Amino acid sequence: MSGFEARWLDLREPADIAARDTELLDAAAAYLSAKPNALAVDLGCGTGSTLRTLGPLVPGLHWRLVDNDPALLAEAERRRPAGSSVETVLADLGNLDALELKPARIATASALFDLASRNFVAGLARRLSRERIGLYAALSYDGTIAFDVPHAEDAAMVALFNAHQRGEKGLGPALGPDAGAVLAEELAAQGFDVRTAPSPWRLDASMPGLQTKFVEGIATAVRETGKLSEAEIAAWLDMRLAAVASSGCRVGHLDVLALPR
Repeated sequence: MSGFEARWLDLREPADIAARDTELLDAAAAYLSAKPNALAVDLGCGTGSTLRTLGPLVPGLHWRLVDNDPALLAEAERRRPAGSSVETVLADLGNLDALELKPARIATASALFDLASRNFVAGLARRLSRERIGLYAALSYDGTIAFDVPHAEDAAMVALFNAHQRGEKGLGPALGPDAGAVLAEELAAQGFDVRTAPSPWRLDASMPGLQTKFVEGIATAVRETGKLSEAEIAAWLDMRLAAVASSGCRVGHLDVLALPR
């Protein structure tokens, strides 16, 4: 899987924290707290956003941070909350059999499964079921984007962006906008007690950096599909960039919590 720049992760972290469904977050914390000194394994940890969000809710929790990018792992360890117990593991998430999950009580991931294939999700669900490990997976993109100020090309741009999201991202043909629903389905099939909740980004004029990177990313993805002309894409992007200082958008995500019965 290609690495994400720390700058992008930093830009999105405040929106991610605000978007997470608090009931599922609290339920994950309660499940972890029921076992003293439990282990959480964070898959695709990036700079450690999940650790910084969930970790303070569970005193005594030990974290195993897993990523394929040594620079991000080093940054996650550097930014860990004071007093937290953390180990880092450099690993290829695509090699499910080699992932060090035991003796975790729960695995976590944020904005990961929309980059993964159904085969990956199904394989992970089977592995978690065998080892009776729960999963708290936040912020899977659901394919919905609603801009405060509309543009004639919004529907076409979003549709092509969603199609691009289903391309190869390093873990097989990506689920993209279907990730949250497929994840819930596969975990339920393995006998987990599954709960889901919407966790939309609500971006406004106070987040110009994130909005700018987001719409630029949409434009780049659409260009790669070759389905719209450069003039159409540029006109849409120019309008969107001009609007970030005065308006915003809603970007849909889904949180999933699956616990062994």
